[in-house]
Formats: sequence, C-alpha cells, structure tokens
Amino acid sequence: MRQTQQHSQRIKLRHLEVLLAVAQWGSMARAAEHLAITQPVISKTIADLEQIVGVSLLDRTRNGVEPTLYGRALLKRSSAIFNDLRTSMSELEFLADPASGELRIGTTEPMTAGLLCAIVDRVSQQRPRIAFHVKLGDPPQLRDRELRERDIDLIIGRLSQQETHADDIETEVLLDEQALVVSGNQNPLTRRRKLQMTDLIDECWTLPPPESYPGLLIATAFQACNLPYPRSGVMVHSNQMQIALLATGRFVTILPSTMLQFSAERLQLTVLPLRLPIPPWPVGIMTLRNRLMTPVAQLFIDCAREIAKSQTRRNK
Repeated sequence: MRQTQQHSQRIKLRHLEVLLAVAQWGSMARAAEHLAITQPVISKTIADLEQIVGVSLLDRTRNGVEPTLYGRALLKRSSAIFNDLRTSMSELEFLADPASGELRIGTTEPMTAGLLCAIVDRVSQQRPRIAFHVKLGDPPQLRDRELRERDIDLIIGRLSQQETHADDIETEVLLDEQALVVSGNQNPLTRRRKLQMTDLIDECWTLPPPESYPGLLIATAFQACNLPYPRSGVMVHSNQMQIALLATGRFVTILPSTMLQFSAERLQLTVLPLRLPIPPWPVGIMTLRNRLMTPVAQLFIDCAREIAKSQTRRNK
C-alpha cells in the first residue's frame, strides 16, 4: 500500500499524457509530432514512467509500439483521469460563465430525432453557449465503453434490467415508451381503421437486422404473433434510410413512440391502428454512480424530467 502511494505521488500528468499519445498514434515519432516535442523527450518520459511503475508499458514492434498488458491497464485509468479533468475544467468554465459549458451525451439514433432533440432545444434556449457532443451507439456499448471510461457524461435511451441492477450505474426512468407500426402519410394503409400483424406480413418492411439491438426487441412482436421476422424488404440499421423509404408510401416499419411524439408531423409519418403485443419499455438517463454531476448535466436532467412529465400527462 505504501509503495502504491509512493508511485502515485511520483507519476505526473505529463507522464500519462505522453503514454496516451504514444498509444493513440502507435509511434513515438508521431506522438512527438502531435505533442510538439522531440522524440528523445518522448522516449525519456516513457522510460521514466516505466521505472516508476516497475513494469514494461510498451512493446516495440516493427510497425511501431503497442501497449503491454500493464500499459493497457494504466491507459484505461489514465483516460478516465483526463476525462474527469476535462469535466472539472468545464465545470469551472460554467461557474465563471453560467451560459457556457459542455455536455457529452450518449444516445441512440431514434432519440436524436425525438426526445433528445426536444431537451437540447430547451437547454440551448436557456444556455445558448453550451456545447453538446452527441455520440451514437447501442445502449450496452455506450454504457460499457463510453460511460464507464468517462468519455461521456450521461446516456439517454432505453433502459434494461442490466442497467438497473449494475452497482456502478445510476438510472432514472423518465417515461415508458411503446413500439408503434408506422407508414408514410401516402401509404394506402393509413386509410384502414383496423389492422392486425397478419395483414402486414406481406407488406414491404424496412427494419433493422434481427440480430441488432433494436431488431431483437422488434422480433419479440413477430414471435408473439407466431410470425417470422420479415425477410423481404430492406434491412438497414439507419432511421434516416427507413424514413426516406416510408416517404415513398410503399414501406412500413416499427419505431419508438418518443420519436413519433416529437417528429411524426415533421417527418410526415402516420401511426397505423395496430397494437403490438409487446410491453412498453422504460426510457431514462444513465450516469456513473458517485460521480459528481456537473451543473450543465444537472440542467439537462432537469429539462429532461420536465419534458417527460409533460409528455406523460399528454398521453393520459
């Protein structure tokens, strides 16, 4: 324990900055160019760090350098340190000028077209100089890689049992979301007053691949109706392409209700009169437990709560 404390006192941020740069660029020469210092300084800094920790951090290969097992462990923690430092500087900036700051958000593509867009719009009206950095991905990947590494401040999206039971993840449910069958406004199906899934099985579907995160959820709807996942039509993991296909009036798809509540009119989409046999799922915000919330993140969460409450009241 005493040796660990001595090591941590000797390691400087410059050591970690150089190690991160070398790992990122895979070359001491390129890292030196990126940091605007000489290659001998890079080599000496790495050597000093290896002497402090007592293990080899980099393997020299014919193609450059790559982290060892020990190097990868130190890099993982170093990235978190620099991300926390960046967050702290952002908080200082916010305290000096409450209209500014930045927020790094992880989310899914449907969220960007609906709920997230509404929240960002309201926050930016209150604090016009806040910078938003949005990273798209599936919630499990965003949680495991981005949130836990502190590359993002929070995630907004669909919650699963895995998130709600994780010891290091704090979750807050904003609202319950439903899956809805949707077509473009020009589709003849919009004139039908009642539909069943069996009526649509031969339609032109545009859906995400069944092995994808949203595809697995959609597949449960077809399974509940004893129907196979549609193999004809267009399988694509892109809401933009799906919406473009819906606009032709020939295709149908399944989209989350939060996206449609905020964007159906703008996107010229119609919800078809059909209830899917799958329960609603919770949508909410994920943050790291025991991580200090920045003022910008807290402002975002407060706005998210207000918008979610208004939508819940509207749907009752």
